[in-house]
Amino acid sequence: MDTDSADAGATGTRPRSRPFVIAAAVVVLALAVWTLTASLSDGTPTSQVPATDSADAGFARDMAVHHQQAVEMSYIVRDLTDDEDVRRLAYDIAQTQANQRGMLSGWLDLWELPKISADGYMAWMKGKEHGEHQAKDGALMPGMATAGELEQLGRLKGRQAEIRYLQLMIDHHMGGVTMARACAQSCEVQVEKKLAQGMVDAQQSEMELMTDMLKERGSAPR
Repeated sequence: MDTDSADAGATGTRPRSRPFVIAAAVVVLALAVWTLTASLSDGTPTSQVPATDSADAGFARDMAVHHQQAVEMSYIVRDLTDDEDVRRLAYDIAQTQANQRGMLSGWLDLWELPKISADGYMAWMKGKEHGEHQAKDGALMPGMATAGELEQLGRLKGRQAEIRYLQLMIDHHMGGVTMARACAQSCEVQVEKKLAQGMVDAQQSEMELMTDMLKERGSAPR
């Protein structure tokens, strides 16, 4: 679809910078996942079991659900476009967030805590300055797409599908960064705080990348 020269002209940067940014984001997330995996294997989190209504438990529950939608959207767009950059980004997001979702769910199992809160989503962030970001009507949590938006994405093809996916994923990352930053500030299990900060750093980098990709397609974040 886009040639290297067209990419360079549209962005004002060298075309090969995009794979580098994707790889850098993946490395940051991979390190965070490795840290969490190591802690689970040596039993570290079980020595610091948080309360059911704690930020630690709430973040693990809600981020697992939040991640699942990112995985779903990424697999949807993979089949709607032939653009290698979008497909590569979608694959990276799907693989990383699926792995993290499994880790967070496993963590809750080790803590013997419920995976669904009786108080609903985001209860652990109520009353916090960084918890004012609101979910739109029809969405489970801030940044998440509605069922209607997912259906619309599935009906698009090519460049239109790429643009809508990038817009939805930027929104999704914004909500995820808000949650992860809250955990980095409020969670008490140190390895979870590190994982959350890794999510903040990596998803902010990905949002910058996706904004550039939208510009190349004559569009912008919503």
